[in-house]
Amino acid sequence: MKQEFSYEIVEEIAVLSENTQGWRKEFNLVSWNGRPPKFDLRDWSADHEKMGKGITLTNEEFEILSNAIKSM
Repeated sequence: MKQEFSYEIVEEIAVLSENTQGWRKEFNLVSWNGRPPKFDLRDWSADHEKMGKGITLTNEEFEILSNAIKSM
């Protein structure tokens, strides 16, 4: 049985790429099921009705990742 969920893109931060079918790899701030928003990286259809698998990061995880990228 498919479980229902809800999401709200609170802030669109960046579009990293777009494929020929119009799907875009996006970095956004997303609230899942009414919870506090998290940083989110995944593929989205142009209308944001469909999504691919992705990752979410808490503020703390994003800060660690950001610091690791800056130190590269």
